Amino acid sequence: MTSTLDTLASHWAFAVFLVAIGVIISAMLGISYFLGGRSSGNAKHEPFESGVVSYGSAQLRLSAKFYLVAMFFVIFDLEALFLYIWAVSMREVGWVGYIEAVIFIGVLLVGLVYLWRIGGLDWSPEHRRRQLARKKAMQEREQQKQSA
Repeated sequence: MTSTLDTLASHWAFAVFLVAIGVIISAMLGISYFLGGRSSGNAKHEPFESGVVSYGSAQLRLSAKFYLVAMFFVIFDLEALFLYIWAVSMREVGWVGYIEAVIFIGVLLVGLVYLWRIGGLDWSPEHRRRQLARKKAMQEREQQKQSA
């Protein structure tokens, strides 16, 4: 009998919680609707950034390298977070945790070497031109071998 009352009480508390959230959200939206400003002016719909009115097009073409560097940063930043957590709990996890951390670091180093080898970390256009020239030369040699 007490277990069903406890279950009912926990569900009742959750229902009260949900109703309270709904009331708070409705109150916030209603207050902002009634108290919010509705004025419009000449400059209301212009983009504004740091006190400087922008000019020209906001559509800039960025190299994909910027996005690659951002992804690499996120990946290796999370690595640092995991290693920090491991270092804090090192006494509790013992040698098993140490071996797992070594495997984790090894996998990340393999990924870093792979990125380095394919040129994902290279920003110089000269390297890319040399790499394309090597590929083209190899393809020409293969075509010559096939034709001979």
